[in-house]
Amino acid sequence: MEEYYLALRKHIEEISPLTDQEWEYVAQCFTYKTLKKHQFLIQKDELVPSEYWVIKGLLKTYTIDSEGKEHILQFAMEQYWTSDFQAFQNQIPATLFIDCIEDSEFFCLRLENRERLCQEIPKMTNFFRIKSHYGYIALQQRIMSLLTETAEERYNNLIKKLPHLIQRVPKKLLASYLGVTRETLSRLKG
Repeated sequence: MEEYYLALRKHIEEISPLTDQEWEYVAQCFTYKTLKKHQFLIQKDELVPSEYWVIKGLLKTYTIDSEGKEHILQFAMEQYWTSDFQAFQNQIPATLFIDCIEDSEFFCLRLENRERLCQEIPKMTNFFRIKSHYGYIALQQRIMSLLTETAEERYNNLIKKLPHLIQRVPKKLLASYLGVTRETLSRLKG
């Protein structure tokens, strides 16, 4: 477990270096959680008490339309933050599902603990601000990709950005993420 906390500290200190005393305060705000493959981290219409930092594993964030079709918004793997951020921040029921593609381990940070951290340790405010900006930029790039790129361009860009993800995600889920059919994905993979 200690190695997990060291990994989290390293992750935070890439943006906001902490003293040992500050780190002790930060660490006690996180709780550890495990889920098995196919278990839900978040289900639509439930409250979302935490945001999650992925220690190990792989998850998908998605919605299901009125016809029952799954639309994947994001994959989250090691060192990614994930949640239904709208539901988490506003303390309203979730509009998204997040479930595990692989057995997964997380650190959970409740909203009241994050707020307390930001009040007590201003460096953490900076950390969360920068991480939020990175997330917003990634979301903006994803939307622009869906609007302006061909399926082949989206696939090739995914291979460049996250080549190891292709090996971990089943073809059906990868096709959903790229907004193509499995047959189209097979053609793209050549």
